Amino acid sequence: MEALAVRLSHLDSQAEGAIRVVMFYDTLMRRRVDLPALARASACLAECVAGIRLHGTGRTIRVSPDGREKSAPPSPPSTTMPITLDEEEIGTVWLERPGPPNPLDEALLDRLAIAAAAVAERYGPARTTMADPALVELAISTDSDEAARARALRLLGFAADLPVHVVAVRSRLPLDRVGGLLCPARPVKAAPLADVGVILATTVDRTRFPAGVRAGIGSAESPDRSWREARTALRFTTPRRPVLHHDDLGALALLAQVPQDTARDNTDVAAIARIAGNPEDLATLDAYCATGSLRRAADLLHLHHSSVARRLEQIAKTLGTDLTEPTGLMRAQLALTAWRLLDD
Repeated sequence: MEALAVRLSHLDSQAEGAIRVVMFYDTLMRRRVDLPALARASACLAECVAGIRLHGTGRTIRVSPDGREKSAPPSPPSTTMPITLDEEEIGTVWLERPGPPNPLDEALLDRLAIAAAAVAERYGPARTTMADPALVELAISTDSDEAARARALRLLGFAADLPVHVVAVRSRLPLDRVGGLLCPARPVKAAPLADVGVILATTVDRTRFPAGVRAGIGSAESPDRSWREARTALRFTTPRRPVLHHDDLGALALLAQVPQDTARDNTDVAAIARIAGNPEDLATLDAYCATGSLRRAADLLHLHHSSVARRLEQIAKTLGTDLTEPTGLMRAQLALTAWRLLDD
């Protein structure tokens, strides 16, 4: 504002027009217009083509004075101005005026750049990109204060009024590809963190995860809590259930808090460890625990039910419990889940 005031003092006869420019953009900002509306209003005011480009999304908007977006190759800009947010250049605004610039063009672009930065901060970029891991870690860390977390989310492109889900991912596919499939039309960022991929998204559709991806989804209450929940949910994923929301775990989430040494010493978990030495037995027990039915387990395994019955009989002897009884089945399900959590 001080720099603008200095320029206005040198405009003399143009000072009144410059003040009108300032008032014009103040009104637009109060109305919380989006980027296309901002470009249309600027083109109308300047009486020439106005353009806005955001570096982070690659989005470019060019509008003629009649309010229509221009698709033809742009003319060389007559005046340009960077869009800055938190001292970082995030884009550019310009005018394509035939002939020499108007004396008020610089003041107009100054205000347009300020308004465009406010819009970008409010709505954030919409394109999926790999993010700076340090910013992502700052956003989800329990050690971050709220001010630092809010600034990190803003720099990542998330508006303050949007919910943010955190997803913990293990995948051989590139994280940006997973994020793009997961949330193609809303803000989403991805980054590797230690041995786990992190995706931050405003919406999460679990049906859009590609095959071969394991993912745990946290709630949107706060990014740090969502990250803890997402990591917990990821530990419970299996080939049969590769994507889990923490809310779906219910009381099972308590198993994640059991110390691993305590779990290993449990007789049921130790029995599962012995069964795991035979992949066929482990697959049979998994199918039976998932369905609770001998025939449905046989269908999953593509085996005759009598073959599955013989396997389950041997497995029950190893476990020391009757799998046909509700208590025995529940013990097997809990022990199998606790065994999967070991060293995860």
